[in-house]
Amino acid sequence: MVPIMACRFSELVIKCRDAQRLAAFWCEVLDFIVLEPDDDGAVEIGPREGFGGLQPTLIFSPTTEPLEGEQRLHIDVNATDRDQDAELERLLKIGARRADVGQTGGESWHVLADPEGNEFCLLRARLN
Repeated sequence: MVPIMACRFSELVIKCRDAQRLAAFWCEVLDFIVLEPDDDGAVEIGPREGFGGLQPTLIFSPTTEPLEGEQRLHIDVNATDRDQDAELERLLKIGARRADVGQTGGESWHVLADPEGNEFCLLRARLN
């Protein structure tokens, strides 16, 4: 039987008002580095080994469009070297803020927003 090859998630493009600021925030969250700033103001960040590894890169693309309505996509993150409470504290210190999307309070995750209001969740499980 011949194995079927599928696509692999390699990049996520995020429109934003301040690409440098958001790239710096997400570099801190994910322990990524800036891979390639573009002439058009976009900034690509990713793991230290660069593009093409197991983790996708993030590209922050400047826009003047306001963030409106419910977001159709958000990122979930997991701590790698500490428990969820310690990671929550770290994320809040580097600029994340708590977000309310209608959660009940009994969830095992925390809903947060990055400096431009993009929602993301900090999950309980710790990944290595």
